[in-house]
Amino acid sequence: MSNTPMLKVENLGITFGGLKAVDNLSLSIEKRELYGLIGPNGAGKTTVFNLLTGVYKPTTGTFCLDGEELTGKNSVEINRRGIARTFQNIRLFGQMSVLDNVKVGLSNSAHYNVFEGILRLPRYHREETEMNERAMSLLSVFGLDGEYAYKASNLPYGKQRKLEIARAMATSPKLLLLDEPAAGMNPNETAELMETIRFVREKFDMTILLIEHDMKLVSGICENVTVLNFGTVLASGKTDKVLDNPKVITAYLGE
Repeated sequence: MSNTPMLKVENLGITFGGLKAVDNLSLSIEKRELYGLIGPNGAGKTTVFNLLTGVYKPTTGTFCLDGEELTGKNSVEINRRGIARTFQNIRLFGQMSVLDNVKVGLSNSAHYNVFEGILRLPRYHREETEMNERAMSLLSVFGLDGEYAYKASNLPYGKQRKLEIARAMATSPKLLLLDEPAAGMNPNETAELMETIRFVREKFDMTILLIEHDMKLVSGICENVTVLNFGTVLASGKTDKVLDNPKVITAYLGE
């Protein structure tokens, strides 16, 4: 097996005007690892996700996915190379069906052109059939195949989270970024989400980096964590040791 980490970040940073939103971030995530990125509100966590997905261009530093440098590439290129994400505020297409939401994630694999689509030529029908089958297979994995025809907005909140993860997985990523997946969930939904995340890692041999404020979830599933505070690394290492670090406790709770 290759010793190349799935994600290697070196001295990554971005400045907005005179504000260093992220400064000198370095981390290494191994293949199939469940890794947490935590910190108080405003610490720069989502900014890191925006850097890794091409929403922002870094001012300094580099990052590589499975040995390939992706620094400076746009969001579409980065997604095609193998990084997918979900969002803190669910961004499903609410008026589209559950099935069609997943098919959006499969759109990169479609090869028919606009002309073939308009005229409904044989390749269009063949690839649409294949995409429907693949989307239904993914929905089945996440237990959503029974609701494939529902509008996404009509799903319960916990199932909307699952659907967003299923759509991300439809892009066949190597690295899945989860931005506060437990936000707005009750304890039962959070417990089910933990099982879903573990399942995704095992079923798809997936490497997962997640931002989360629920420390019970973080301590329950993450092998390692990095703590950000005001855009800089406050602590990094094994989850239990980091969460017991007095500096980390102070950053969350104050003196």
